[in-house]
Amino acid sequence: MTRVRALVMLLALVLLGAGGSLIVAAALGMKASELAHLAGLLVPAVIVTVAAATLASSLLTRTSLRQRYLAIAAVGTLVALGNLFALTQAMFVSARAAAVLAVVLTYASAAGLAAAYASARSSASALDRVTRTAETLGGGDLSIRVGSLDAGPELDRLAATIDQMAGRMQSIRDQEQRIEQTRRDLITAVSHDLRTPLANLRAMVEAIDDRVVTDPPTMRRYVSDMRRSVGELSSLVNDLFEMAQVDAAAIEAEVDRARLDDVIASAMATVEVEAAHKGVHLSADVRGTEAVPCSPHLIRVLQNLLVNAVRHTPADGTIRIEGRRDPRVLRLVVQDTGEGISEADLPHVFDPFFRADTARSGDGAGLGLALAERIVHALGGAIEVASQPDRGARFDVMLPLPTEPALTWSGAEPEPARTRSGGRRGSGSPHPS
Repeated sequence: MTRVRALVMLLALVLLGAGGSLIVAAALGMKASELAHLAGLLVPAVIVTVAAATLASSLLTRTSLRQRYLAIAAVGTLVALGNLFALTQAMFVSARAAAVLAVVLTYASAAGLAAAYASARSSASALDRVTRTAETLGGGDLSIRVGSLDAGPELDRLAATIDQMAGRMQSIRDQEQRIEQTRRDLITAVSHDLRTPLANLRAMVEAIDDRVVTDPPTMRRYVSDMRRSVGELSSLVNDLFEMAQVDAAAIEAEVDRARLDDVIASAMATVEVEAAHKGVHLSADVRGTEAVPCSPHLIRVLQNLLVNAVRHTPADGTIRIEGRRDPRVLRLVVQDTGEGISEADLPHVFDPFFRADTARSGDGAGLGLALAERIVHALGGAIEVASQPDRGARFDVMLPLPTEPALTWSGAEPEPARTRSGGRRGSGSPHPS
């Protein structure tokens, strides 16, 4: 079907040229008999032209672009000279006029060949550049680009399309590499955090099973240590499970809402005992925002921030929660007077399993902030950190205010949030430890 369409288009163009020739001849004053004679000569010319063009198209399919351009220019010249010879033989053109026209056509053919060669060279160079770029991309180097060709709209569009494709491919590969690196880091970190409690459990179970330990006081101490190791494992597994289950679409579609003061009270309740034991003072100032409706998932975010703030705030220190309401944003601030975060560690505090001091493997798995950030992002907000060593840390949580003010939450903290607080054994530290 495509070949038939191309043949019909070729025939239409040749007939258009023949008709134009007759119109020009009539305009120049040719008589009717002469026009009829000319038309008779054009009929075989049309047939020969279509046949020659079809044959040339078939022969030129395997030639280079330069050869095609030169062949087209040569064919045009040969057709013009052939027509001139036919007209001379038919006595339409005198011998002297034919000689002059032959000279002019010879020069015109040379100029046409030169123009065809220059155009073909420019286009061929552009195509060579596109080809080399595609080959390099196929070899795995996705950083190369074609760039601007200035070789016409078609080739420029082709180059832009290839560059856009290369950019998307590079972005996808970079994302895959980041995911793969995260997976490796996850496996390494989980293996590290599982090793210590599992080793402790194995040692204590073997000691009890081999009756190395039989006295009640030691048995009670072993049971307490085993319970603590199991708690560490449970917290780690719960944190991993919750990180995997955080679904932005599900959180966005939730309809439950809680008062902000209830959310903060539930979060603070998880750290009150430990804060009192360390002598750390907790306070909250949410004046004007007490009744702001928010997602119950915010409890988990504040839990992680508070638990880790308590962990890294010395005795007689303070931890303060503030709530402020802008026209469209709810801003929560958790600020402490603890040991602070070094400038080098600030960009990494939200990375899963990040610890500034890798030797402190017992102070959480390093998932707390990563989980908090993921929940905040799922809620459509943002979380920021600012800190200086020995001057405490400040975490700002910005959340869009919900459009529906109705409260459907019961006021009690969901059980999964209590059991998976991750603060004491499974949560990452806002002060990387």
